[in-house]
Amino acid sequence: MTKTHEAPKDSAVDGCDADQRRKQRGMTLIELLVVLVILGLISVIAVPRVMTFLGGAKSDAAGIDMKRLAGILDLYRLDNGRYPTSEEGLRALSEKPGGAERWRGPYLDNPESTNDPWGAPFIYRAPGEEGRPYMLETLGADGQPGGSGENADQSL
Repeated sequence: MTKTHEAPKDSAVDGCDADQRRKQRGMTLIELLVVLVILGLISVIAVPRVMTFLGGAKSDAAGIDMKRLAGILDLYRLDNGRYPTSEEGLRALSEKPGGAERWRGPYLDNPESTNDPWGAPFIYRAPGEEGRPYMLETLGADGQPGGSGENADQSL
C-alpha cells in the first residue's frame, strides 16, 4: 500500500483566502434581525400610504361608474322618451320594464355593474332634486349617509 501525501489546505492551495471564505458562510443572526427590522419599518410606513391610495381609487371609480351610468340612462331616454321611474330603477337598463314599448336593451351586459365599487347598489331616484330628471348616489365605503374620505357620499 502506498500512501499519498496530501498538501495542507491553505489559501495558496485551494484558491480561497480568508475573506472569501467568510463571505461564503452567509449572514449572521444579527444581520438577519437587522434586515427584518428594516423591512418592518418600511412596511409600517408604506402600507398606510398604499391603503390611502387604494381607498381614493375606489372613490374615483365610483364617480366614473356614475358618469357611465348617466350616459346609459341618456340612451334609455332616447329610446323610450323618458328615464326609468324610481320603481323601475336601474334594473330597467338590463330587464325590459312593463310599458316600455320602444325598449331596445339590454343597455347593460352585466346587471351587477349597477353596484358601486364597495358592492352596494347605486341609489337611483327619478325625478331627482332641484329639477334634475334623476339622481344617482353612492353612500361610500361605510354605506351610511355622510362621512368623509372613502366614506363620503357621492351623487350625480
